[in-house]
Amino acid sequence: MTRPVTALSPAGDHNAELDFSVGAVSWPAIIAGGVATIAISLLLTLFGAGLGLSFTSPWSNAGISGVAFTINAAIWLIIVQWAASAFGGYIAGRLRTRWTRVHTDEVFFRDTAHGFLSWALAAVFTVAFLTSAVASVIGGGARMAGPMASAGAATSAMSAPAKPGPGMMAGPDNGPFAYYVDGLYRGGKTSAVDPEARGETTRILLNSLKSDNMPDADRDYLAKAVETRAGVSHEEALRRVTDAEAGLRDMETKTKEAADAARKSAASFAFFTFFSMLIGAFISSVAAAIGGSQRDAY
Repeated sequence: MTRPVTALSPAGDHNAELDFSVGAVSWPAIIAGGVATIAISLLLTLFGAGLGLSFTSPWSNAGISGVAFTINAAIWLIIVQWAASAFGGYIAGRLRTRWTRVHTDEVFFRDTAHGFLSWALAAVFTVAFLTSAVASVIGGGARMAGPMASAGAATSAMSAPAKPGPGMMAGPDNGPFAYYVDGLYRGGKTSAVDPEARGETTRILLNSLKSDNMPDADRDYLAKAVETRAGVSHEEALRRVTDAEAGLRDMETKTKEAADAARKSAASFAFFTFFSMLIGAFISSVAAAIGGSQRDAY
């Protein structure tokens, strides 16, 4: 027993009477395709995350490198878009309402439009997760740069003509400069270092980061303060000041490198996401055309 075939207008017959009783857009089919795209994307993303975590390791000389992980993640992102969009687009085309007495070119356009709309619907619902991922990557560098900025803000607050308070002492007491200030005054007289002296020391160290070297006047002044309060020789005080300055410069360099690495990672993620979604839109449209053609053949 053969199934009836929908009577479509022959190709090239542009004067065929159209059937306007059925709308050109089948939203149930589009929604079904979009939901399928989201579900397949979620499953493949979780599977890829499991694979990625199984091949990475916090230990040195173990697991794949960061570059290899980025490349594999980009390839997997394209595979996810390809597979999910193909599945969702096919469903959107296969489940759409059959159009009668419609030109074949118009049928092809409507099918591809259904595939594209199902992909777009899935993209709208997943863009929040993609935005969150990008913000997380960028935020990683921002969080690493945050302590340096917080110390600068605290130091600026201490230098303002305002009444000292507990919050204004947070920079030299708890910020990234605290360790180096402690190292300068480490000794039998460390407990005698008052908050004002620690704040002044922090401002001198912070000001030295604005230039290539600490001014000689600041270096001598800070060395004398260390010599007096820590009870060490002048040579030891100069060595401590030099070591503290070098440590802060190294911390600043690492912070900038981390922020730059986060910027590059965010840019790469954005480009890979763009290309993968572009491929997904094309694949979904083609798959919907295939599904619609098979739908009309039965």
